[in-house]
Amino acid sequence: MDKLILGRYIPGDSVIHRLDPRSKLIAMMIYIVIIFWANNLVTNAIMFGLTMLVVILSQVKISFFLNGLKPMIGIILFTTMFQVFFTKGGQVLVDFWIIKITSHGLSQALLIFMRFILIIFFSTLLTLTTTPLSLSDAVESLLKPFRLVKVPAHEIGLMLSLSLRFVPTLMDDTILIMNAQKARGVDFGEGTLVQKVKSIIPILIPLFASSFKRADALAIAMESRGYKGGNNRSKFRLLEWKLGDTCVVIGMLILGLVLYYLKSPI
Repeated sequence: MDKLILGRYIPGDSVIHRLDPRSKLIAMMIYIVIIFWANNLVTNAIMFGLTMLVVILSQVKISFFLNGLKPMIGIILFTTMFQVFFTKGGQVLVDFWIIKITSHGLSQALLIFMRFILIIFFSTLLTLTTTPLSLSDAVESLLKPFRLVKVPAHEIGLMLSLSLRFVPTLMDDTILIMNAQKARGVDFGEGTLVQKVKSIIPILIPLFASSFKRADALAIAMESRGYKGGNNRSKFRLLEWKLGDTCVVIGMLILGLVLYYLKSPI
């Protein structure tokens, strides 16, 4: 549980903590787009330097970012190796049986690896410096213009806040169920792959059952308290857009223009 990053907020008073969550969400979306323009050494160095600078400004320990990276390391390595072995072009470095590694494949693998690392670091920074409730309020606020096309902005924000709120609770339930199954003699770490998959079933069934019970109890509690969403609902937490938030968004747009100018032609 100490290594759980999703939905976790690290209290602080840094420059990043004080930003409006809407500006951080917009910056994150711009970041994900422009990082695909970083396709050479110079542009990647710029993105890496910017990401490390923002991490330092957040005053959050680097260990939290590394913990956020650990659950994704398998996917990152698989994707990287896929690029190494199946991307053709450039000078052939290794040609053995069905294995052929080229210089272009290695460069593409390194590029994909850097993109994964930077996106995970930046998204982890967003969750660590923004409370889940503020994040859901920001999503709802940014979706308000889409109400003209019948997008339920308030309901989407509510679902996001509830989902983030109950992630630690579900993790607690999972640990309790696993401990109960271990006490009954279930071993989750031994056996073949098929046996390991089968051992997960005794966890999933009670976990789904407890989740449905908790969701039903939450719905009854909200109804009994007279909860009603909509445009006329007041808010206890009011978002405030400041000059620094405008500077962050403009800075990300300028960075995008710089990367577009410096990127290598495909």
